[in-house]
Amino acid sequence: MSVSAVIPVHNRADLLAKLLATIRSQTVPFDEVLVIDNASIDDAPRLAKAAGCEVIAMGANAGFAAAVNRGWRAARSGWIAILNSDVELDPHWLERLLEAAGNASFATGKIFRAGTGPLRIDGTYDLLARSGCAWRAGHGQPDEPSETEPKPISIAPATACLFRRSVLDELHGFDESFGSYLEDVDLGLRCLEHGLTGIYAPLARAFHHGSATLGRWNPQVVRLISRNQLRLIAKHYDRALFKANLWPILAGQLLWGCLALQHGAFGAWLEGKREALRGFHLEGRPSAALQAFLDASEREIEDTATDTYWRLYFRCAPRRGA
Repeated sequence: MSVSAVIPVHNRADLLAKLLATIRSQTVPFDEVLVIDNASIDDAPRLAKAAGCEVIAMGANAGFAAAVNRGWRAARSGWIAILNSDVELDPHWLERLLEAAGNASFATGKIFRAGTGPLRIDGTYDLLARSGCAWRAGHGQPDEPSETEPKPISIAPATACLFRRSVLDELHGFDESFGSYLEDVDLGLRCLEHGLTGIYAPLARAFHHGSATLGRWNPQVVRLISRNQLRLIAKHYDRALFKANLWPILAGQLLWGCLALQHGAFGAWLEGKREALRGFHLEGRPSAALQAFLDASEREIEDTATDTYWRLYFRCAPRRGA
């Protein structure tokens, strides 16, 4: 049950200090803490060393996926906790994840938006629409205190999660071609293909400052998400699945482009699509598990998501059988 924490960091030493303080307060201690420095220019690496962490310098900003892979490969534990540097952990976070995990391949808890005011959920586990657009279940919704029982899931967000080292070895960790954003969804889909499932433990609580390094609608963030949405489709959809869902793909992607336009990032959205379409080809194999996951995801998204984007998406592309 040994656990290593792997924390990619790029600046924001102030937030890293808060995370490390909550790591030290865990009721079940971590066996080691590895901070993977993506070329920070502030005091983040020095602060981590002073706190007793092992610091691994990437030498350049290699992206989230590459930093996590460097970290878990250097770790010496059977479980790997992947943590964004802008999260804070409840003191019982690790204890409750380990209790709930059982024989599961990975586990995650309930992640709240950090800050003052009423508790709002930042995310729990990830879902994926036929469009290739992901949604973090519960995002933006108030807390539901009666939700206490663990349940099986297919995708854990890399914001704050726990993976068996053996699973990361088997699947070779994150796909570094994704760089940052949606690399966790890709890993979850590969777990699905291999019959590996996870656990969502709502009593394991974390708090996320969210897009603290660049900001949610920063052009670089929008470009990477825009590109990686199509990379998910290319990597996991076969020809029949792509053809059957061509209209939901177009509708979902164009609506996301409208959101980017609204936030002044349409050029970045367009550049991401151009990058993804260069040499675009479908690599997926027929998968009943993927089809079932997409169907279940869309049912849950339509039943629970309240934002305008998803209302418009399901109006344009009604799900099968609805």
